[in-house]
Amino acid sequence: MSDILLNLGGGFLTVFHPVNLIALVVGLVVGMLVAVLPGLTLVMGVVLALPFTYGMSIMPSIILLTAMYISGTYGGAFTSILFRIPGEPLDVPLLWDGYAMAHKGQPAKALGWTLFAALTGGILSTLAAVAMVHPFATFALKFDSPEYFAIIMFGLTSIVALGGGSIINAFISLFLGLMIACVGVDEIYGVERFTFGVPMLADGIEYLTVMVGAYGLGEVLVRLESGFQSPQMAAGGKVGTEFPTLREVWSIRPTLARSSVLGIIMGIIPGAGATIASFVSYGVEAQYCKRRKELGSGIAEGIVAPQTASTATVAGHLVPLLTLGIPGSGATAVILGAFLLHGVQPGPQLFAKDAALVYAIFASLLVGVVGMCLMGYFAIKLLIKVLYLPEAVTSAFVVLFCFIGAFSARNNVTDLWMIVTFGIIGYLFERYRFPIAPMVLGCILGPQAENSFMTSMISYGNDWTVFFTRPISGMVMALVIAALSYPLIRHLRQEFKLRRLSRATG
Repeated sequence: MSDILLNLGGGFLTVFHPVNLIALVVGLVVGMLVAVLPGLTLVMGVVLALPFTYGMSIMPSIILLTAMYISGTYGGAFTSILFRIPGEPLDVPLLWDGYAMAHKGQPAKALGWTLFAALTGGILSTLAAVAMVHPFATFALKFDSPEYFAIIMFGLTSIVALGGGSIINAFISLFLGLMIACVGVDEIYGVERFTFGVPMLADGIEYLTVMVGAYGLGEVLVRLESGFQSPQMAAGGKVGTEFPTLREVWSIRPTLARSSVLGIIMGIIPGAGATIASFVSYGVEAQYCKRRKELGSGIAEGIVAPQTASTATVAGHLVPLLTLGIPGSGATAVILGAFLLHGVQPGPQLFAKDAALVYAIFASLLVGVVGMCLMGYFAIKLLIKVLYLPEAVTSAFVVLFCFIGAFSARNNVTDLWMIVTFGIIGYLFERYRFPIAPMVLGCILGPQAENSFMTSMISYGNDWTVFFTRPISGMVMALVIAALSYPLIRHLRQEFKLRRLSRATG
């Protein structure tokens, strides 16, 4: 333990070197800006920053990219909570309660909870990664495609809790999302699916257009129908960041613990990622937190769980990257490229050859989390002022924001038509009380689930029992069945009780 603390202390000294500190600050700012704009994904931002590291040494290069990575898991909270536009897929669960809390007149409180969750998740995960890097890396090495598929299935089971009042509507929404994810050319067999002879569908439907259209444009259409009658904040009101009190933090300690552990584990498992961690953590809270029936109405647990888990995955992703040379996400794959570009091969020998680099990276994460939250503190005060504007004005900017984000994703005019289409679908879903979340969840996780399933079938001779006979995947699939069965049984028992009561009173 003393060696770890000594090495980590040396890492802090390295981070505060002027060149490295400048790289850290630039990475935090750019990562936050990239995450705020829908369409400019976090991975895309890290990729665009990679060429700028060519003329830099290894230390500031990795610090710059990792700072962008961790800042990107937090920056999208602003648009999610204030505008109901998720900057990244990982921000989708955050907006369900964050946006609701903001429109109950507590936007500063919602953003304060987000800032607290990002700080807690980032620090706890980094300390855990430093302390348990070797055991978790060994465990993650045992994962194969059946385990990936099982974990994604576990993420999809959260739709039972996210379906609102109707489980049937939730499944309809999920299956529609899965079908949307299948549109385009099959990656394995190279054949077109669900294109119906329309050329614009051959490239597939980008999940960003579904996400931004259904949530952003769809919400504007709903509010347009109501005549923009939401209560407007007084222009003279003074709004600042409202941090949670110690009593409030203590009341949600189980949520913090569960989400932190889930985020760390999902980060260490290659391929899981911040998006899956965010959805799974919210789904777990929908099953087990004390106020699970109030989720979606604007409570702290619904904000803290996804933000804590998604931020916690960053340090977790670096564990297999640094110890095994295995990137756990798209962003860490780019960071691996930066390592190789500078002649450094991550893996078991990295600790023996350059332990100072490893601990400097973890130290930069700790400093970066604190710096990210300081920037967020001041940015909240500026962004909160948009709520002083008339809702019609802000909605016009939201529509413009949606189209800019959709077009910047692929520079494709087709995506503009897609965002209009899914804006209308989002409006119809809201009008007829179909949940949007399962559809978005299916679009995001559907391709990953299909790829893991097909890889498993090819690798294991079309033996579907492999998902249940392998120890780890079998255990996760058992959790999937339990997660689906328990709410259904509870729903049926409630229906049975209501029928008996109606017969007794009838």
